[in-house]
Amino acid sequence: MNRVSRLGTAAVLTGITAVAAAVSFSQQSKTVQKEPAMTDHASGPFEVKMTPQKPDNSVSETAGFTRMSGEKQFHGALEATSKVEMLAISPDAKGSGVYVALERVTGTLKGKSGSFALHHTGIMNRGVPQLSIEVVPDSGTGQLTGLTGKMTINIAKDGKHWYDFEYSLAEAQ
Repeated sequence: MNRVSRLGTAAVLTGITAVAAAVSFSQQSKTVQKEPAMTDHASGPFEVKMTPQKPDNSVSETAGFTRMSGEKQFHGALEATSKVEMLAISPDAKGSGVYVALERVTGTLKGKSGSFALHHTGIMNRGVPQLSIEVVPDSGTGQLTGLTGKMTINIAKDGKHWYDFEYSLAEAQ
């Protein structure tokens, strides 16, 4: 067997080993995890305060990134506060841009206390918005361990913010 064939065989074996490990991990995970509880819904108003931050390095400054830090206060079924870090960019095309953010929410969700993280991706394509806000997997703590879900944000004409949160809370393990 020449050197190229040996290298090709080694690559295939490495690939098979990686797939086998992934399947094994997946099967182990399936036996440990329980099915999530029925989907629930929470909604209510929230206040938000975002503060622009100065670029802290030449890469961010040269790229034209905007960074903001913020705090929120949620009311209703979700009584909580949060801390937010956001990174955004707006190209020259009018009405377009994108932001990503991470948010740590701490408080109670329908009486269950703990915290969880949210990941935001917001895209504005020539004035057409697309927003995705999801619970970061395995980020729930306390009584919110096992939380999964998606949140939407609505801004009324008067500027007031509202959240709608579709979520599931896995059974205790």
